[in-house]
Amino acid sequence: MGGSDDRKKAKATPDAAVAAGGPAKHKPDEDEQLNRKLSHIKHKILVLSGKGGVGKSSVAAGLAVDLAKRGRRVAVLDIDIHGPSIPQLLGIQGERVTGTNESIQPVVSPAGVGVMSMGLLLQGQDEAVIWRGPLKYGVIKQFLRDVEWGELDYLIVDSPPGTGDEPLSVAQLIKGVDGALLVTTPQTVSTNDVRRSIGFSRQLDLPILGVIENMSGFVCPSCGTKVDVFGSGGGASMAEEMGVPFLGTIPIDPEFVRACDEGAIGPFLAGGSPGATAFTKVAAKVIDRIESGSDKETELTTADQAGAAPNADSADTRAGKRRRIAVPVTGGKLSAHFGHCEEFVIFSAKETSEGTAVEAEVVDVLGAPPHQPGLLPAWRNERGVNMVIAGGMGSRAQELFSQAGIEVMVGAASTDPKEIVQSYLDGTLVAGQNICDH
Repeated sequence: MGGSDDRKKAKATPDAAVAAGGPAKHKPDEDEQLNRKLSHIKHKILVLSGKGGVGKSSVAAGLAVDLAKRGRRVAVLDIDIHGPSIPQLLGIQGERVTGTNESIQPVVSPAGVGVMSMGLLLQGQDEAVIWRGPLKYGVIKQFLRDVEWGELDYLIVDSPPGTGDEPLSVAQLIKGVDGALLVTTPQTVSTNDVRRSIGFSRQLDLPILGVIENMSGFVCPSCGTKVDVFGSGGGASMAEEMGVPFLGTIPIDPEFVRACDEGAIGPFLAGGSPGATAFTKVAAKVIDRIESGSDKETELTTADQAGAAPNADSADTRAGKRRRIAVPVTGGKLSAHFGHCEEFVIFSAKETSEGTAVEAEVVDVLGAPPHQPGLLPAWRNERGVNMVIAGGMGSRAQELFSQAGIEVMVGAASTDPKEIVQSYLDGTLVAGQNICDH
């Protein structure tokens, strides 16, 4: 994936129309060129985080190096336009890409990982990129279309925090993304933001490979005492509640911090420290999920990828699964019509062969969107809801829920919502007619 020094330096801006602030002029064959380029890449992974400062880029870089050490052909596309850090992490800070007017050669790191990043196009570390959305979309598309990635086993896309232009652009441009890796730290302020990334992934039909809890405790190298600097277990609890896989924890490791600063992640992973061991375990799980064909959120939650519920009639199918059931409530009882209620109560139910525990989470009606077609299904999907139990619901609303992958049961009696959910889970709920069909 390297290039000769006598090649012209690759242009640092996307097509001229985009550089001027508007959408790029569409070339008739550019979509074909993009798809042809991506067809040589077996697996594409999008690394997301809802919040900055959780170590997402270091996790992406560490995963790439570990995959390369296992003999996979790997490249990283850094689409953090405003704060590119992958060149520093992979030891190629100050390097510049080469290419021609038609193609760009990525820079190859000492670990053998190909890299494309805005950081490889800037003149210095102090240079700021001040761009609006259309410009960022244009350069991301150009990176995917014009970079000579070659034959790859994995392309890891490192995104900026949040659910804005950059991750949305990549999710729309790359067809057949294997899935998203979501990076969080244990504390609630971080896991709450990752929930939004899960909602983002579900709305875009982007499979979720799993959640990684970074900075999960610190083990003193002198005495061996573990200190949970940012708390503990938040990532695992959130993943279970949202019905997505949890891939493991990565501790705070001073050696890893030093390796990132020095661009020497490869030697760090070979050292066998707690952080290095954690990385290898996470990488192994990612490989297993993708290369074994179980990359659609897990066998446990395949239906939940799009918010769909598993078959409620089979105890074997339900055992061990997390369900999120929404019930419209008025006056403390199930509402006759789901769209005209005081509040929604979301029941989080972990079903096991030993029994079912039901926990209720009340969502205030003020936090719900207006009662407009198409808004409520998306609102529920963002919260991981995979089923709605209501007294009545119009046929059009049921169709919209079905399209969003959310199961609907109507005809439930106007009684205590928790009793209704428990009866449903026990298989004893008897539904009557649809109370309201408008």
